[in-house]
Amino acid sequence: MTEAEFDPQAVVRSLPDQPGVYRMLDAAGEVLYVGKARKLRRRVASYFTASVRNPRTRAMVAQVADIGFTVTHTEAEALILENNLIKEHSPRYNVLLRDDKSYPYIYLSAQQTFPRLAFHRGARRGAGRYFGPFPSAGAVRDTLSHLQKVFPVRQCEDTFFANRSRPCLQYQIKRCTAPCVGYISPEEYARDVEHAIMFLEGRSGDVIDRLVTQMEQASEALDFEKAAQLRDRIATLRSIQEKQAITGEKGDLDVVACVAEASGVCVQVFVIRNGQNLGNKTFFPRAPEDTSAGEILSAFLARYYLGRDTPAEILVNVDVPERAVLETALAQDAGHAVHIRQRVRSDRRRWVEMAVNNARTALQTRAAQQAGQGRRMEALQGALDLEAVPERLECFDISHTRGEATVASCVVFDRDGPVKSDYRRFNIEDIEPGDDYAAMRQALERRYLRLKRGEGVLPDLLIIDGGPGQVRQAVDVLEELQVDGVIIAGIAKGPDRRPGEEKLYLPHRDETVILPADSSALHLLQQIRDEAHRFAITGHRTRRSKTRKSSRLEDIPGLGPKRRQNILKQFGGLKAVSRAGVEDLERVPGVSREMARRIHDTFHGDVKD
Repeated sequence: MTEAEFDPQAVVRSLPDQPGVYRMLDAAGEVLYVGKARKLRRRVASYFTASVRNPRTRAMVAQVADIGFTVTHTEAEALILENNLIKEHSPRYNVLLRDDKSYPYIYLSAQQTFPRLAFHRGARRGAGRYFGPFPSAGAVRDTLSHLQKVFPVRQCEDTFFANRSRPCLQYQIKRCTAPCVGYISPEEYARDVEHAIMFLEGRSGDVIDRLVTQMEQASEALDFEKAAQLRDRIATLRSIQEKQAITGEKGDLDVVACVAEASGVCVQVFVIRNGQNLGNKTFFPRAPEDTSAGEILSAFLARYYLGRDTPAEILVNVDVPERAVLETALAQDAGHAVHIRQRVRSDRRRWVEMAVNNARTALQTRAAQQAGQGRRMEALQGALDLEAVPERLECFDISHTRGEATVASCVVFDRDGPVKSDYRRFNIEDIEPGDDYAAMRQALERRYLRLKRGEGVLPDLLIIDGGPGQVRQAVDVLEELQVDGVIIAGIAKGPDRRPGEEKLYLPHRDETVILPADSSALHLLQQIRDEAHRFAITGHRTRRSKTRKSSRLEDIPGLGPKRRQNILKQFGGLKAVSRAGVEDLERVPGVSREMARRIHDTFHGDVKD
């Protein structure tokens, strides 16, 4: 249906007066907006009346060329479907939440004599207990660090633990009791695990009482060294308790505050579990202009909590439209009642005010950073003599070890800083090992062929980490793909590879450009270059590690993935497998003598057909 053929009144007449979700589409079929309604016909009709004054709504309606809809049984079901469709399509006129990763947890393994504590994100399928959720990975790591100081429960991987012959550095710095080499009995270790569980359940007061009793017993038995260790643990635990405890609160709740100002929108989420403040996280949702804080917060709560663990209470700073529907949808999704409360008193009111202050501070900090980034973009325009201030920058780098496991990175910056959702890595294949020019060419071809097809946004400035040779590859690729309007610049370190001596290579200039060491334009180029290098080398190390752990075993005929995995587990890694004898390999369940000999020969250069 074309825009000229679109008759909104005809569409409205076809809609039922039932709950559901509607989708506003433009002439190209792109989703402009997704909304829910208790009565579809009445809600959609309200967009096409003369009384609509909101400029944002009028701008959207002017682009509508078709309307799709889905009928649901209840308004709560419509809210859940709306949330899923917004995540799928990211419509420009909806409130969008960039960070949509799963919550991180602390995982305590089970069915082991010496369980381990670990960071966990994703599906909770492993046998054991999960504590959280935490608002961020940093909050998990801080808590694990605190736990190691008070309850030295191991956090190492099982393969590392199973192959120790002497204590590791964690034992030396008193962060572990070395159960791997028998320095602690299973009974004493189990007591530390029990105390760690009590702490994570918010029962740190009970733990302190137990430790005090143990300290007194050790003192009476004249075991002053142990008494001193317990005294230090109690002091550390009290310090942690003072920082995390929330006065008068015993249950689970979140405090969510939204602040909408001219400089942008910020939402702060404080997570409280078992009466402990587990930390906070900051979000900057993308919202159309003239959207109220209440509307933003309502959309945020649906985007953030549906499909995740939701506490029984959520404290907010502004009234949430259609709160009852949102509570019903969250309760259905969580499997328990969920209450959204705005008017709170006493301590709870102070927590909400704290969240609001944090949101305002975060907005001010972000505005200052954006202003600084904007100034650096303007300085870059002047330094490179560009016609306009660049809005989007992309930088490529190559990483490998003597040609092994070559990886190319592409990082993206805009006026807000790094756009990490647009970062990409490329595993480079079918080139001569160590040929950086060919690697760069392949990465650029793969990246810009996709952008040429419309699968992304072209940058204003393409930065290459390298000299004239790498820049030449970029020029050739863009010419072949007929990509116009993208400025190319290469950045190479000076003779001594010291920061501040970089040389810039521009295809349209014969001479190199050297910017002053205090140039803000140079600082921006250094930042994006270093970020591309970090992203490339991280990908290279991951790929190299994966290759070295698996490739030799994968080349052995008749050795399937299950037996490969079993062998690696039994020996704790490929290095130990390479050192094993035929008899050692034969002891692995499922490995015959012939297979053991074949594995042994693979690592010792005597391969037989």
